Amino acid sequence: MMLFLESCAIFGPPTELDDTKGLSAERIYEKASERMTSNDYKKAVEYLKKLESRYPNSKFGAQAQLDMAYAFYKQEDAAQCVSTVERFIKIHPNHPNLDYAYYLKGVAYFKQRGVIEKLTFQDISDRDSKILRQSFLAFKDLLLLYPNTRYGKDATERMIYLKNKLADHELHVARHYMKINAYVAALNRAKFMIETYPDSNYIEEALVIIISAYDSLGMNDLKEDSLRILKQNYPNSSMFAKSKDIKKKDWWKFWDKD
Repeated sequence: MMLFLESCAIFGPPTELDDTKGLSAERIYEKASERMTSNDYKKAVEYLKKLESRYPNSKFGAQAQLDMAYAFYKQEDAAQCVSTVERFIKIHPNHPNLDYAYYLKGVAYFKQRGVIEKLTFQDISDRDSKILRQSFLAFKDLLLLYPNTRYGKDATERMIYLKNKLADHELHVARHYMKINAYVAALNRAKFMIETYPDSNYIEEALVIIISAYDSLGMNDLKEDSLRILKQNYPNSSMFAKSKDIKKKDWWKFWDKD
């Protein structure tokens, strides 16, 4: 017994056997696929990394990168998923599944948005909008490069959602500027939102902020011009309700969410 312990101390703990040694690219891919099917994504990634390193120029080597990105996505590791996708796009610019790569990149960011919302218990439109933009731009690239992709419908629906979230984020900032009487900053933010997201659900509120900001700045001509635009496009706006005093400078508070 003592001899055995001494032997272990000399040679160290036993190393894990490589069950892919001598296997073909196809067989290693099969083993990775089996792990993916059983949701063992960590082990699947190990197989896929070995496959890619040993057979980088095979058809299975390229597919291994895509499957690896998906496995990272399923593990909610958006950073690894995106970096793997971007490497795939760079190495295989003519791959037939390139549209899927762009789609997966957008979905990875989109899922990360949801994780952050759950962790913070706060609408992400009130926070840093970087993740929203990254997801939106990935889907935008997909639709520009592959307008007929089978992922087009889902990507478009996600972009509509993201666009409204991004617009809401801009107005959240504009509302903050109104609260601290930074009217020029609020004005610029609301204008930027309208120019950038002209078909979002928040145009009416942006116009109201613009009107309120012009009113506070004493720029009556521009305020009246903006009022005419609001009346033309939103004749039933809350601003025109009989119970509201349209001479007040804090009309924007009708939409204040804080």
